[in-house]
Amino acid sequence: MVKLDIISDPICPWCYIGKTLLDRALAERPEHPFTIEWHPFQLNPDMPADGMDRREYLETKFGGKEAAVRAYAPVVERAKAADLTINFEAMQRTPNTLDAHRLLHWAGIEDKQDAAAMALFRAYFEEGRDIGAHDLLGDLADGLGMDAAVVLKLLKSDADSADISARDAQFRKMGITGVPTFIVAGQHAVPGCQGTDLWLQVIDDITAQIAQPE
Repeated sequence: MVKLDIISDPICPWCYIGKTLLDRALAERPEHPFTIEWHPFQLNPDMPADGMDRREYLETKFGGKEAAVRAYAPVVERAKAADLTINFEAMQRTPNTLDAHRLLHWAGIEDKQDAAAMALFRAYFEEGRDIGAHDLLGDLADGLGMDAAVVLKLLKSDADSADISARDAQFRKMGITGVPTFIVAGQHAVPGCQGTDLWLQVIDDITAQIAQPE
């Protein structure tokens, strides 16, 4: 198997679109060589722990609603092309994603990380839910077959918070400034939201290399 590391943030729309397009390539190549692991990167590391009102966030970051609409226009266009619905109107809060990253870490221990990542994306982008809220994270954990009571207990503590922050910082030191960033076999970085055709080519190239006699 070939490791595919995905550096991402659950509130990054490009990450949601990019993973969806990757998944379509994986579905077309069911014998693909990839084993996937998700890694933390917070787009807003200084976000208050309980998040903030989304309108306030947009005005702070972009200087107003109209500027935000212009900034997000390419996202809306790319999502539509990918047959994805991103319900910006439903989003009332912009969360701090540290706890969402902690859930992803714990899901990885139970081999449920990929499903957890997609559940977080859908909750935020399709349903407009606050993925920083512990009750929602507990519900998502339960839906994944994890022990929600244990997850909620961990969320009330600072378990793995320092580790998540340290891993995030390490990626920044490596020069990663945006997500998604995909790292193939620990060597080749594929930055940004890439199309299904590119991933099919990557899969085919790797498969051909693996098949070559040494």
